[in-house]
Amino acid sequence: MWRFKIEAEARLAPSEILHMSKVAVVTGAGSGVGRAVVLRMARDGWSVGLIGRSAESLNETVRLAGSGGGKLLACPSDIGSLESVQSAASQIEKAVCTVTTIVNSAGVNIPKRSMDVLSADDFDKLIRTNLNGAFYVAHAFLPGMRKAGGGTIVNIISDAGTAANPKAGAAYIASKFGVRGLTQSINLDERKNGIRACGIFPGDINTPLLDKRPVPPSAEQRQRMLQVEDVADCVMLSVNLPGRAVVEELLLRPSYGTAP
Repeated sequence: MWRFKIEAEARLAPSEILHMSKVAVVTGAGSGVGRAVVLRMARDGWSVGLIGRSAESLNETVRLAGSGGGKLLACPSDIGSLESVQSAASQIEKAVCTVTTIVNSAGVNIPKRSMDVLSADDFDKLIRTNLNGAFYVAHAFLPGMRKAGGGTIVNIISDAGTAANPKAGAAYIASKFGVRGLTQSINLDERKNGIRACGIFPGDINTPLLDKRPVPPSAEQRQRMLQVEDVADCVMLSVNLPGRAVVEELLLRPSYGTAP
């Protein structure tokens, strides 16, 4: 349940939604970039619905947020399941007035990722989570954003969504190219409703997902990568811009480079 009692919020005029309403949903909120975004938002006074597979991990994010001004609601959910996402969305929408920001940060990869070892089941799993999941979450909350008159959707993609690389693997690359297209389509279809979408394309980030590589990078290599706080800063940039502006795509890479 909510860590703090939620007072009823007054309805905002459509032109004020992007600037004044601090109500967000963050997927992948139990670790990595998703957790960093939640902690940043909580510190800035946002109310956030946390979506992720593990209740334990989500509750740890809530604990780490401490007693800041944000209101946090943990909603364990499998974003690769439409029914699970709809259930989480219903919980969140009952607890708050209007969700005006979505940060799709959840993503998975697998060790056996090159075409010679990639299985059809693993390919389907990655598409279901990385691509379908981003669509399911956006689809669940877009009606409320349209009714409110505005909103922001931030999709954490990957630089593998701009050009294939040998590290990422075929299924991951395909899913990320798909999310890039989804982000562009949201802007084409929803800008008339005051809704904007941003695709963030980070290079190597020091997150637990690195452990899924066939050969995980060393501690020294990880320290030279982007850190989760770097990506969270980019999320907040795209969210806090005035409603007249949108960062449609943002490519972010480590300035010193990392080993492949």
